[in-house]
Amino acid sequence: MGKIIGVLTSGGDTPGSNAAIRALGKAAISNYGMQLIGFRDGFRGLMENHLVSLDNKMLSGILTLGGTILGTSREKPFSMNVNGKEKDMTNVIVENYHKNGLDALVCIGGNGTQKNAWHLAQQGLNIITLPKTIDNDVAGTDMTFGFDTAMGIATEAIDRLHSTASSHHRIIIVEIMGHKAGWLALGAGVAGGADVILIPEIPYHIEKIAESILERKAQGKSFSIIAIAEGAISQDFNIMYSELKEKIGKSKDEKTRKKLKQEREELDVLNTSNTIRLANRLQELTHLEARITILGHLQRGGVPSAADRLLATRLGTACAKFIQKEEFGVMIALKKNKILAVPLADVVGKTKKVPPGHQWIKSARRVGTCFGD
Repeated sequence: MGKIIGVLTSGGDTPGSNAAIRALGKAAISNYGMQLIGFRDGFRGLMENHLVSLDNKMLSGILTLGGTILGTSREKPFSMNVNGKEKDMTNVIVENYHKNGLDALVCIGGNGTQKNAWHLAQQGLNIITLPKTIDNDVAGTDMTFGFDTAMGIATEAIDRLHSTASSHHRIIIVEIMGHKAGWLALGAGVAGGADVILIPEIPYHIEKIAESILERKAQGKSFSIIAIAEGAISQDFNIMYSELKEKIGKSKDEKTRKKLKQEREELDVLNTSNTIRLANRLQELTHLEARITILGHLQRGGVPSAADRLLATRLGTACAKFIQKEEFGVMIALKKNKILAVPLADVVGKTKKVPPGHQWIKSARRVGTCFGD
């Protein structure tokens, strides 16, 4: 009897997820005689034992499909909504893992999924993960599948906005996904020829952005394109965040710490409207009309790019090999164009951010792109 493998997709829907499921299943079935079981809607499906058998017929024709045939959710094993209350359902998940006779569980997802998978690995389950997210911010891998597709969509959006920006002599601000890391805004901004790129890793001064736009105007350039990550922050907000973080770290009184954390949460909510504030302030400083386009979930939709299909296939097929070798507690990663197994302990709790001296940033600066610093 071959091994019985469970697989689920968790977190945001991401192009390339089906390609990864297909690659894992076909390689596991054809090469190692394994049986594949899919769990619906992430960790909730494992908790509810909502499963489907993934045979060759089920895996056929899904390579090019966007989203995930298994469905997904952001439910956590240790904090799951049950009858309107948050409950720790870890024991139920562990029980269902053994009830289905699983030899391993493959969890496909981003940073949250890696953390949840590690939690289950600590319960003694055989866990392997695959890194998927359009944000490309999972530590331990050079690239996550889903990123290339989303970057292409965001780039095309910037391309299309050039015509309306130039026709109306406007400032067009394009908000791109990325709460903690600016890979998507940076890549699309460079590829789309954005004049200003704002990312979480480089806090910006609105006045410097205005100066850059006015300098373009003085050179006879009547419009500007700004690519901004949704998590980008101004220098003023960055100072407030830093001060709160320092106070929370120094505070020993639980009541005070709770109050400070609440202030930080309120600051997070306030910062969600940073793109609107940026647009209003730039209009005041430049006397140019500013318009906002928020791409939102559009970036996650549609068929995966060729690059994402290829990466997902490489990771998925390698995953089957590592399961056969019984190498668990790892994430299958891309490192210098090689597929490796990285210990989950080295991945969990970390975010891969854009280094200040990254080549994309250097290249952008050399062609005159403003980062607001």
